[in-house]
Amino acid sequence: MAEKERLIIFDTTLRDGEQSPGASMTRDEKLRIARALERMRVDVIEAGFPIASPGDFEAVQAVARAVKDSVVCGLARALDKDIDRAAEALREARAFRIHTFIATSPIHMERKLRMSPDEVLAQAVRAVRRARQHTDDVEFSPEDAGRSEIDFLCRVIEAVIEAGARTVNIPDTVGYNLPHQFGELIRTLIERVPNSDKAVFSVHCHNDLGLAVANSLSAVLAGARQVECTVNGLGERAGNAALEEIVMAVRTRQDVFPCDTGLDTTQIVPTSRLVSGITGFPVQPNKAIVGANAFAHESGIHQDGVLKSRETYEIMRAEDVGWTANRIVLGKHSGRNAFRTRLRELGIELESEEALNEAFARFKELADKKHEIYDEDLQALVTEASLEAGNERVRLVALRVCSETGETPHAVVTLAVDGAERRGEADGSGPVDASFKAIESVVESGTELLLYSVSNITTGTDAQGEVTVRLEKGGRIVNGQGADTDIVIASAKAYVNALNKILRAPRRAHPQLGDV
Repeated sequence: MAEKERLIIFDTTLRDGEQSPGASMTRDEKLRIARALERMRVDVIEAGFPIASPGDFEAVQAVARAVKDSVVCGLARALDKDIDRAAEALREARAFRIHTFIATSPIHMERKLRMSPDEVLAQAVRAVRRARQHTDDVEFSPEDAGRSEIDFLCRVIEAVIEAGARTVNIPDTVGYNLPHQFGELIRTLIERVPNSDKAVFSVHCHNDLGLAVANSLSAVLAGARQVECTVNGLGERAGNAALEEIVMAVRTRQDVFPCDTGLDTTQIVPTSRLVSGITGFPVQPNKAIVGANAFAHESGIHQDGVLKSRETYEIMRAEDVGWTANRIVLGKHSGRNAFRTRLRELGIELESEEALNEAFARFKELADKKHEIYDEDLQALVTEASLEAGNERVRLVALRVCSETGETPHAVVTLAVDGAERRGEADGSGPVDASFKAIESVVESGTELLLYSVSNITTGTDAQGEVTVRLEKGGRIVNGQGADTDIVIASAKAYVNALNKILRAPRRAHPQLGDV
């Protein structure tokens, strides 16, 4: 690293990643992910958009208090109230950054902002100066820079650097650019902006054409020294540049890149699993770096080559990104201390002794159902506990399903709704369909089922099944998750979890007019 320039990794999983439909996270879930990112040694963690809602503000504030080794960032529109609110949420952080933005493309200025270029320029400068009253670490983004006019973009960037921005982020907001174009844009901006040496140039690429990582890497080769990305490429529409792919491309191809990150790459896979479990967005098996098949070899020719010399078909070691064979084999006679120790080794810190006792009880219950408990089981166990921890209006008490060849499946469910037990039953085309209809006969939520997805947490017929359910009501979309060795029960848990999110609170009034 002494001979290489530093590539700053700016993770926006907690902010931009949360904008995926159904990926909304609770304060405690954001804290778990933030701690994982800190263990990975991410340079900057964008914790959220403080003015969006009281919940967003509290989550950013909690992350700012908890994180000590990474810079904590809050997003703000180029408005005084946004900037001041972000500063208030971040005040207790050891180190914090305010990230402010305004759109600069003709289509955004004319049709969305309804402002002239000169008005946009003046507001950008005003916002940076306002943010500098709170901190020296100010980042500015010209939203939709990828479709902005180059002369105007140069004017804005020069002005905001003069006003005190120390990081200038160039977003490809709609994923429109091609790698050679985007790299050339970054190179041109650095060459043409007179004071470009006074700021770090950053990029934030969306994946609408599947080019977010390629565009980001092209920008790095052109001089960008910060990349904004998310774990698993999470994000609205087609997502963002995937952190794991950016980091490992740069680390693996040090013969090409004049820079490197300071990340602990062995934390990549554990963090990927954590984010997937919390958001309910499964990682596809053939996903680079973190997919289940990323280091698997099916072809006989490949297997023969790897057995003779790993480097014949593997350009990185699975261990370097956190793939291990670690497992905990504990049963119902195992002690609480061994359980607590393994959780700590996995980076899971429970908030209280009461939370530990509850998790340990769940562990013992699971140990009665399956012989070996894997690390993935523990992650799912803790995630499920956190899902049930907050203000449940509906709780699954009991479920009985009858399904046999030639007969219509029938489900009988008992739910606790606002503390009172209620019973419902229904027929369905299958046991899961019957279960969902039985739950609906009690709750009558009026939601629409958009997605039902099942995956196995580990291997074997005794493996836990992990179910994701996506519900929609009145334009609000939520994901629910559930895990159990019985897939029908896991499905019912997921459905109830999604219902609680729908019933818990109204949709937040998100003021963000665009996305950077």
